[in-house]
Amino acid sequence: MSKKKVVIAENSIYRNYTKWDRFKRFWHKNWMGYVFMAPFVVLFSIFVVAPVFTAIGLSFTDYNMMQKPDFVGFNNYKLLFLDDDVFKISISNTVKFAIITGPAGYLLSFFAAWVINQLKAKRAFALAFYAPSILSGVAMSNVWLVIFSGDKRGIINYWLIQWGIIDEPILWNTDPNHIMFVVMFIQLWMSMGTGFLVFLAGLQNMDRSLYEAGALDGVKNKFQELFYITLPAMKPQLLFGAINTITGSFAVFDIAVNVAGMPSPNYSAHTIVAHLYDYAFIRFQMGYASAVAVVLFLITFILGKVVMKALSSKGE
Repeated sequence: MSKKKVVIAENSIYRNYTKWDRFKRFWHKNWMGYVFMAPFVVLFSIFVVAPVFTAIGLSFTDYNMMQKPDFVGFNNYKLLFLDDDVFKISISNTVKFAIITGPAGYLLSFFAAWVINQLKAKRAFALAFYAPSILSGVAMSNVWLVIFSGDKRGIINYWLIQWGIIDEPILWNTDPNHIMFVVMFIQLWMSMGTGFLVFLAGLQNMDRSLYEAGALDGVKNKFQELFYITLPAMKPQLLFGAINTITGSFAVFDIAVNVAGMPSPNYSAHTIVAHLYDYAFIRFQMGYASAVAVVLFLITFILGKVVMKALSSKGE
């Protein structure tokens, strides 16, 4: 072997040794952190990452859970966007629902947290606002179905008739013109959930020195503090609340089904998740249902990236 080849071989061994030695030092320093991370990574991979990739794979197949998946290419997506009129209705309903309840619920959650943070009895008021979200959507919608009952005994109809506003009871949960309004109202009532608590926690942990510095710089009232100090300092909480609101708005299902049935009259409250449930657990067309799930995933993922871009600071 020539001298040049020997030198190259020795340099290669040295480089490999250096990398291995560097890795050993890194592992010796950080192994405890990776051990604590391992359970989350394993569970997240099994219950989140694996199902996502499985759904993507199944979306290109014809699969009824009884036979082996049959590869059909983009046929499910062609049927979804070109021939499935009910899916188009579900997208329209879900987008309308998300556009109205998403920003409204987000702003109401933050405004309620901001107001409660000014009060002395913070815990009592926070519990009162958070309590509706603890119950399931089915339980809460059952309560509201009594209020929005379509006969004269319904609380809303009773008072509207007593006040002379209407002569006949309104069919709140069977009339296609009113069903989505009822679903949106119930969703807004239940919007004081995790995002509300995150906003309240962020407000309670604000650095008071920022407000003192703002007062010296000319900040005179609570609203100026809110816009010039509080909102810029709460970008992480605002981002979390926005992502949580997007996923919750596009994942509406149980409230709509419990209020309007499955399917709802004229599909007036038919959402994307309801369409997915229909094909997955009623018709057992898992390939087609997976295509619906992939479309929903892409919509929420893209909107999440847009929100993260809007609320993230430079360099984050």
